[in-house]
Amino acid sequence: MNPAARRVQRVYLVLMLGNTLAASFIWGINTLFLLDAGLSNFEAFAANAFFTVGMVIFEIPTGVVADTVGRKASYLLGTITLSVSTGLYWMLWLWHAPFVWWALVSVLLGLGFTFFSGAVEAWLVDALTVTGYTGSLEAVFGRGLVIEGIAMFAGSVLGGVIAQATNLGVPFLLRAGVLVLMFVFAFVVMKDLGFTPDHSMTPMKATRNILTQSIDHGLKRRSVRYVILSAPFASGVGFYAFYALQPYLLQLYGDTSAYSIAGLAAAVLSLSQVGGGILAPRIRGLFERRTTMMVGASLASVAALVVLGVTSLFWLAIVFLVVWGFVYAVGGPVRQAYLNDMIPSKQRATVLSFDSLFGSLGGVFIQPALGRSADVWGYGTSLVIGAAVELIGIPILLASRRQHDPADTKHVREEQDSSAPAAP
Repeated sequence: MNPAARRVQRVYLVLMLGNTLAASFIWGINTLFLLDAGLSNFEAFAANAFFTVGMVIFEIPTGVVADTVGRKASYLLGTITLSVSTGLYWMLWLWHAPFVWWALVSVLLGLGFTFFSGAVEAWLVDALTVTGYTGSLEAVFGRGLVIEGIAMFAGSVLGGVIAQATNLGVPFLLRAGVLVLMFVFAFVVMKDLGFTPDHSMTPMKATRNILTQSIDHGLKRRSVRYVILSAPFASGVGFYAFYALQPYLLQLYGDTSAYSIAGLAAAVLSLSQVGGGILAPRIRGLFERRTTMMVGASLASVAALVVLGVTSLFWLAIVFLVVWGFVYAVGGPVRQAYLNDMIPSKQRATVLSFDSLFGSLGGVFIQPALGRSADVWGYGTSLVIGAAVELIGIPILLASRRQHDPADTKHVREEQDSSAPAAP
């Protein structure tokens, strides 16, 4: 890897480190925080659903910012929006505010994350291309997952321990502070490389243009379309399971006030993510096609959720929590690389944001439905139902596989080309 590409990768990894550290301060306690504020399970997951509603509403408009103003500008707006809305969340907890205010601030949180979605990933791929990087995207995304896993481990443990030593609100204040630091870092070192912002259109025209491009380069291309259409099922269930496991594991542990255990469980999940990120490129080499690995990871995720839902043993739940996190971390970089290799550079941020939008749609409907099932039948049953919902996305992934897109076997073909003798 040349020095310029190495610098781009370092900046990307620091961005992943800071973003994940900030977010993970609350990952182990977020559901406990909402329940402590007086919300029911249905209301807590409905608040999470309003977060995803915000992502759906603002995904395309903020894509305009990334594609017309710049990826850096989009990232900076995201850090400030998330910092402010996180502070508002803390205030709602202090006041035990009614649900309507949680819904409104959750939409603002969704707005903040839409500034990130697609923009950072597109910034990385474009910058690596212009600096002459010739390695595999899986390797870079895998390293990103490793860094995210390390940050998640540190943040989750600290968040749980700090919450137990102080209260459930302090980790939210820490999150807001780290986001401000990331704003300063990105403002100084992040540069839009390999991409020239288009200022020729008005915001409304740019929004229509981006929506058109999302359809043309996303839904109209079958191999891309089916990957995008499978996103709501895996993402919606993933959102729910991650946050439902917090109170569920404490229930299995036998002490619902052991916040440090909730943080530790999230940290264990992060370690499995580190392992998955490290091994993802190597495991990818065992399969001829990317879609084979993606479908296998989805099936393993479904099986892990079923075991998590039916077990009554805390230690067994921790084991399958690790399995669930590992298969997600293994499949994630492959899915990212598969999509990126099917999307033209100019439309990359647009289509990736469109993919994120569909994933968010799953969270809008699936989270409150599963939250209601937890109120009625318990967390375990809701996880089993979630596994059945995730299973729906697998035939859709297989439809993408049947298109035989060159991106499905790109890594294998590149290795074959590099090992072939030079032409005389």
